[in-house]
Amino acid sequence: MKKLSVLSLGLCAVLALASCGTSKESAYKKAYEKAQQQEAQQEPAVQEPVVTPLETTTPTESTTTEVDNATVRQENVDLISGSGLQNFSVVVGSFSLKANAEGLASTLKSAGYDSQIVYYSARNLYRVIASTFVDKAGAVKSRNELRAGKYPDAWLLMKK
Repeated sequence: MKKLSVLSLGLCAVLALASCGTSKESAYKKAYEKAQQQEAQQEPAVQEPVVTPLETTTPTESTTTEVDNATVRQENVDLISGSGLQNFSVVVGSFSLKANAEGLASTLKSAGYDSQIVYYSARNLYRVIASTFVDKAGAVKSRNELRAGKYPDAWLLMKK
């Protein structure tokens, strides 16, 4: 008899708790639907475009500062393929496998660059060079163009 009363009391408790959950769920559902209806009734707000004035700087100021602050790595490299290096070069990739370097070099050649491959023996790496220049200003300009395109990690190399 005692077991039967405990069992029936437990069953009543389960039913009472189960019925509370559905009322909460339906209350949340009603509130959600009401909020959606209010959003649908409101007219969409039209946002005005934000126009900021352009800053004007003379080209010589920005170029000079940019060239002076450009970081250049100096390495003793050996030319593997290409027409030859000048003082400053723009490196777009470094590979431990020569075949990978050759693949990137051919991609650059098809894009119109005079790509070259050099070997940096101190770290056993093949560097792929997109372009090479006598002056630092030309190299910085080329590096920035490459960074703006497909090669965001392009950097400057100065031969020893």
